[in-house]
Amino acid sequence: MVTQEQRKRQLAREKFLRQQQRRTAARRKARMRNSVIASVLGVILVGSLALYTSDVLKGDDDKSDAAAATPSPTPSAIADPCKKPAEGKVKTATWKKEPSLTIDKSAKYTMKLATTCGDIDIALKTKAAPHTVNSFDFLAAKGYFDHTKCHRLTTNGIYVLQCGDPTGSGSGGPGYTIPDENLKDKSLKDNIYPAGTIAMANTGKAHTGGSQFFLVYQDSQLPPSYTPFGTVSESGMTVLKKIAAAGESTGAGDGAPNATVVINKATVTKS
Repeated sequence: MVTQEQRKRQLAREKFLRQQQRRTAARRKARMRNSVIASVLGVILVGSLALYTSDVLKGDDDKSDAAAATPSPTPSAIADPCKKPAEGKVKTATWKKEPSLTIDKSAKYTMKLATTCGDIDIALKTKAAPHTVNSFDFLAAKGYFDHTKCHRLTTNGIYVLQCGDPTGSGSGGPGYTIPDENLKDKSLKDNIYPAGTIAMANTGKAHTGGSQFFLVYQDSQLPPSYTPFGTVSESGMTVLKKIAAAGESTGAGDGAPNATVVINKATVTKS
């Protein structure tokens, strides 16, 4: 016969077991919830890393795109802040090999991008990136960049305007590639390309830069694998920020600029 005291102990034990079961179930639900959250964050992180290291700054024979984060305003809500492009046709010439190095590596060179949104003046890092500066000097003299659209703007994760593709597709190039240079530039700290940097796009592999480049309008975290070859002037930064403020076409943070950004004329000058 079960005594009253034994019955109390049994009831207490059953109550304890029920409490343990409830706590175990709660912990299981929490783990499942955290697992889902971690999975979502993982997808976002992987997408962001892909954006940083492979897609956004690819150019010259690469068409892939990636984006993630807060949507930009829809195109219909954006007023184009830029003027109509100058009359003229995009040139389609290509060359089989990199032009001979003819610039004076000890001299200072500047590049002016006269765009529909305003002039972007750039001080070039001739000594640190002679092959890159020499290539831009060659291409600009050939009118290669004239009347070309800046085809890509990123407004999340990294903050760049990408230009230099006559096809406007993200896959065009001059037919030759140039070596990576200046990847240990003192301005690149903690894998940050600071605002005002102009650097080469590439295919994701070493020494695959061609004609496509990107202009950084806000500090952007990127691996140091994109040749930094110049610095945008203060007035040029004002132009870049105006373009960025108009947003991009997809609303996902990576697409064609809403602003009509066309390089009417690119000029490289020895000073």
